[in-house]
Amino acid sequence: MMKTKTLALLGASTLGMLMTASAVQAQQSGYLTILVDNGPQSIATMEAWADAYTAENPDVTIDIEVRPGGGEGDNIVKTRLATGAMADVFSYNSGSLFQAINPTQNLMPLTDEPFQDSVQDSFKSVVSADGEVYGAPFAPAMGGGILYNIPIYEELGLEVPKTWDEFMANNEAIKQAGKVPVIQTYADTWTSQLFVLSDFFNVLAEEPDFAEKFTANEAKFATTPAALRGFEKLEEVAEADYFNADFGAASYADGVRMVATGEGAHYPMLTFAIGAIAETTPDHLDHVGFFAQPGDSAESNGLTTWMPDSLYVPKNAASPELAKDFVAFVASPEGCAVRNEAVGATGPYMVAGCELPDDVPPAVSDMMPYFQEGGQNAPALEFLSPVKGPALEQILVEVGTGSRSAEDAAALYDEDVRKQAQQLGLEGW
Repeated sequence: MMKTKTLALLGASTLGMLMTASAVQAQQSGYLTILVDNGPQSIATMEAWADAYTAENPDVTIDIEVRPGGGEGDNIVKTRLATGAMADVFSYNSGSLFQAINPTQNLMPLTDEPFQDSVQDSFKSVVSADGEVYGAPFAPAMGGGILYNIPIYEELGLEVPKTWDEFMANNEAIKQAGKVPVIQTYADTWTSQLFVLSDFFNVLAEEPDFAEKFTANEAKFATTPAALRGFEKLEEVAEADYFNADFGAASYADGVRMVATGEGAHYPMLTFAIGAIAETTPDHLDHVGFFAQPGDSAESNGLTTWMPDSLYVPKNAASPELAKDFVAFVASPEGCAVRNEAVGATGPYMVAGCELPDDVPPAVSDMMPYFQEGGQNAPALEFLSPVKGPALEQILVEVGTGSRSAEDAAALYDEDVRKQAQQLGLEGW
């Protein structure tokens, strides 16, 4: 019998009750708590891992706690770390946001764990601080771009765009056909960021040293035309009235359903959404394709890539050895196989020995050429710079709703970045 249960993390009062229960049960042998975000794919994956792990270790009981995504979830992670009340294992961002949770103070180093020998160095570089590695990959690598509904493209005779002008022309044709061109889901504010974040390959194509200058306070979004374009692209799509009517209230779960079922043609999103589609609308998985966010030149068309979120063990974990053993299980070919079975293949893994099945969904097939020899990809800015202002998602909601211009939004984000860089103690700020 599997000894795994999922708990809902709803707010401060619930948090207090969960911490009390965890404190008592942590004294028991073989008890592990895990905190994940509330994305359907995250929950389904973690439940599958927990069930597989407890099947091999029947003396272990695992409780999975669920937190919101976006800024609210970010605050919960930081609060629980600061108060010493974090679960034994938790999932969180790699890259710049990882640096913002003060890893050397709050996290247990995993540098010398044997499983790290199989983890790609490119991933370890984005979960490292002061010479120590603190994380293990929670998922495959991802691309940021546009999920699109294949039947709509076939019905209207559209081709995958390589330039922004071609993308906007497709949107107009879709609108004229009485369909929703672009899905936005601002109930989950983090989803507002994709038009800006996914444009970074195009920024680097024009300004190869932007990340270094940005980190050194020598380049800004508002005053660098290539970097401003992401804000302008969101504004252009909003002003053209290409969004779904309920974009202010629609959620991420609504977005993945809509692009899969053809309620909308395009959904700017990270490719981890492929797993959510496989989980929630599996009959429509083959209806969804993917392409990189187009730039202004077809000759430099390429993909902005994301390293996956990571699993971490807090320094004061109640069951540290059990926590590290669970993380090692996740970061293994067996763990990858469990994930493939639970939510499907969503991209290239960061662990040696992990393989993708032959029958990957179309969106995964569409992504792979960007990673293969001769393909074009570049890391998202948050993996090249420790600076990422926390207010970007709210600022871009304002752009999408028409309450702030692209130029004003970029300038406001530059100010948000300045505050965050100063908090990190970076030189030049």
